Amino acid sequence: QTDTHWNNQAIKPIHIQHPQITMLRITIPAGEKLATHKHPIVNVGYLTKGELTVRSEDGGVLVLKSGDPIVELVDIWHYGESTGTEDAEIVVTYIGEKEDSLSIIKE
Repeated sequence: QTDTHWNNQAIKPIHIQHPQITMLRITIPAGEKLATHKHPIVNVGYLTKGELTVRSEDGGVLVLKSGDPIVELVDIWHYGESTGTEDAEIVVTYIGEKEDSLSIIKE
């Protein structure tokens, strides 16, 4: 239970007219780095296996090991990298408006 994102910033109030919840299981192969992206909506995750290092544009670093939770950053550019010896697998739940994107890739 928390009221902050992993970088200790407070979670902003959430006002949703037409809610949609999306749950994904994402596998990141060992050694692979995801594209830099940001989330326009709140999402929380749970690393089910592997190790995942998340880096934000402001220099923040979070290392997740199997079993660790994460409250993702909203509207802050960041990326994750599978830094363990096995694939990282994370289950993520997104909560937002029906038409909201889950992620925006930095070009």
